[in-house]
Amino acid sequence: MLREAAAGGTAELLAAAHAQFAARHFAEAEELYSRFIAGGAGRTGRDLATALNNRGQIKYLRVDFDAAMEDYTAAIQSQPAFEVPYYNRGLVLYRLGCFDEAMKDFRKVLELNPQFEDAALSLKQAILDKEEKQKRGY
Repeated sequence: MLREAAAGGTAELLAAAHAQFAARHFAEAEELYSRFIAGGAGRTGRDLATALNNRGQIKYLRVDFDAAMEDYTAAIQSQPAFEVPYYNRGLVLYRLGCFDEAMKDFRKVLELNPQFEDAALSLKQAILDKEEKQKRGY
């Protein structure tokens, strides 16, 4: 499947990457997403943002937070109205204890999609954790 995707067009490459991602074959998916992203021409908008976001998810699962945040940020730059990479970047920032930055991303998610329940819950938790951190003086 990987060889066929590499030989096919951009749509086939992206579809193969999504299939590998869904099957939890993350090394293969990351390779295909990277090929798609590196392809340049014709890789803009939502497809590019989704590829970057999903590759960021793979890096997040490896606990490579810096690389994951780079991909999420690139996804946001590619498609600023796509709420998912803001949410994912917010989760990384939250885990790193960067509550203000995380809350900014969660608020942006809710601005773009007020029905995004996980973002609303994450925002509430980040606010509570920030307050608790301030109470403890660190």
